[in-house]
Amino acid sequence: MEFNKIISVTAKPGLYQVVSQSKNAIIVESLTDKKRLAVNATQNVSLLENIAIYTFEEDKPLLEVFKAMFEKTEGKEAISHKESSKKLEAFFAEVLPDYDDERVYTSNIKKVIQWFNLLVKSGMDFSKIEATSAEANSETTSEDSE
Repeated sequence: MEFNKIISVTAKPGLYQVVSQSKNAIIVESLTDKKRLAVNATQNVSLLENIAIYTFEEDKPLLEVFKAMFEKTEGKEAISHKESSKKLEAFFAEVLPDYDDERVYTSNIKKVIQWFNLLVKSGMDFSKIEATSAEANSETTSEDSE
């Protein structure tokens, strides 16, 4: 499972892995029940790799947040996304102390924790994920110029 192929589909629960692409849609597979479906161009999708969390300094890529959560939980699932707002915010503050609490809402925190737990349950090992595709592209570009 590759992190750069994991998406969220608006109005559909859970996370999906991009499996294939057709002329008018992308074929995705649910991480929870492995069912496949076609997502057409009119549906909103978000690539997890492109999501970032507001902090007071700079926006933190979601992958970095997930890696910090993975270290904190020692590779296990985090607290439930159904916990109280105070517990969710306290957990998130431990993982990402400089997050901007005025722009990151509890609903955002719930979603991040829910996604993290889904990915861990699906066997994602964040300690083995290295550079994002943007970083990999910049490395390739510098090698090409030599």
